[in-house]
Amino acid sequence: MYNNNNGVNITPGIIKAVVWSVLGLVFFIVAMAFIRPWYNVWSQEMEGKAEFAKAEQNRKIKIEEAKANLEAEKLNAQAEIERAKGAAEAIRIENGSITPTYIQYLWVRQQSDLSDKTVIYVPTETNLPILESTRGLTNQNQ
Repeated sequence: MYNNNNGVNITPGIIKAVVWSVLGLVFFIVAMAFIRPWYNVWSQEMEGKAEFAKAEQNRKIKIEEAKANLEAEKLNAQAEIERAKGAAEAIRIENGSITPTYIQYLWVRQQSDLSDKTVIYVPTETNLPILESTRGLTNQNQ
């Protein structure tokens, strides 16, 4: 046992523990000096793999969206073809001649959804109606 002036007893067990603690700390610091670069490389590799997987998923999503857009355009084209066939069939049924009276009927039928608007029909030289919905409103305000 060693006694110093402060009255603290220093035993060989305490000295061994301090030496082993210092050696352990030094070993840990040296080990971290070698392990940290490897960890950084591994970490960056994992980040790269994650970014690659994300990019691959985004590419697949874009491809699927493009396929869906193509399919929608094909269906729109088919719908337009069917509409044109229907119009051609209607003209064929009418023997290929559309009278001005029938054109006026179609125009009036098209205007049937204007329930919340004022429509004024004015006969003209060509027998086509003219819309003057704002004229009636300005007369009421005066």
